[in-house]
Amino acid sequence: MKIAHDKTIARKTDISLKFEDQNLTSFAGAIVFQEFFKQIRFKEKLKKCCRSQNEKSTHVYRYDILFSVLIFNIILGFKRISDTSFYADDPIVKRAIGIKKMPSVPTISRMMNDLDKSTVERYQDFMKQEVISILKKENLRRLTLDFDGSVLTSKRYAQGTAVGFNKNKKGQRSYYPLFCMVEEMGLVLDVLHRSGNVHDSNGSLEFVKNCIVLIRKALPKCVIEIRMDSAFFSDEMIRFLEGSKVQYTISVPFERFTELKGIIEKRKFWRAYKQGNYKGGYFDKKWKPKKWGKCSRFVFVKKEVKKQNKKTVQLDLFEPIDWGFEFKVIVTNKKRFSRNIVRFHEGRGQQEHVFAELKNQAAMSYIPVKSGNGNRSYLVSSVLAHNLTRIMQIKNTEKDRGTNQQR
Repeated sequence: MKIAHDKTIARKTDISLKFEDQNLTSFAGAIVFQEFFKQIRFKEKLKKCCRSQNEKSTHVYRYDILFSVLIFNIILGFKRISDTSFYADDPIVKRAIGIKKMPSVPTISRMMNDLDKSTVERYQDFMKQEVISILKKENLRRLTLDFDGSVLTSKRYAQGTAVGFNKNKKGQRSYYPLFCMVEEMGLVLDVLHRSGNVHDSNGSLEFVKNCIVLIRKALPKCVIEIRMDSAFFSDEMIRFLEGSKVQYTISVPFERFTELKGIIEKRKFWRAYKQGNYKGGYFDKKWKPKKWGKCSRFVFVKKEVKKQNKKTVQLDLFEPIDWGFEFKVIVTNKKRFSRNIVRFHEGRGQQEHVFAELKNQAAMSYIPVKSGNGNRSYLVSSVLAHNLTRIMQIKNTEKDRGTNQQR
């Protein structure tokens, strides 16, 4: 840099030169979460649930620090634990976590492998209590819970993984956790960590019971609605939901009840149903399978779809489109109009958006270590990071009183 020696220029501009050390950061947004965590006493609660593990640990860092590092790694948009090296010297992130030096990647990996089951369970209880606390503040009169599983594929061996249903990567080992989602808020209430070779309904009844008890204890006057796919359909599940006075809609598997085909074929009059590009019809009927002791309400739905053309396509000629119908049946105890029940059940598709957000933005699909407890803790960290981000948005935005039939 050249400085002019002309005295007239120097008098007019009064140039002064200062040389300072400026620590620039790309993660200044972590300050927002630092203040939010102070408001909800995040570090105190996390330290409490890791107390027993910290007492017997031989590591330099505490386990509440480990969980804070995992959560901030996900919130900052990173996926792998090796990505902590990108911001290891960042003062804002270290201040938000509450440490002077970031733990190395081997240290994080060893600590995750040394986690015991009781600590992970308390960590998961902490995740559930954060969701319950916001539900109490919002005091909703009606709450919709969706239950569904999602495949988490592992490219290597990990404890608890197994070869099972994997649509995209057949033959690879995976986990198959079951999720309970609060659809009105886009929050995940609880997770059941399972191996990849189990059916979708494995352990589901006990899991559903625990979620309902948790909601009833926090919001005793709230009306609970539940939506499930055909994997959860069973006489035991339906009788439990009706005994618990929970409103439900469950898809019915056609392959288990051949009588349903005859009911559909004999039906001549269908009520028209149209919503956007969705065209079809519906009717409802009181019916019971042979082994059931009581009739239930079944809603029969047909949807107009294009038939697949298996002939050779002639690009220079007009190809007419043949239309057909897809059929499905829903069992429910709701007393609404059938049209509203169909729209309510179709809202289950919203959970796929939550799964996509968890896998793409919250690194849920990443399997970091070989131990089952370590991978379960990372899954809880992923869900917790997602929930905390949503809760912060809910607290800092205006309340939206409106809701649609799909919840």
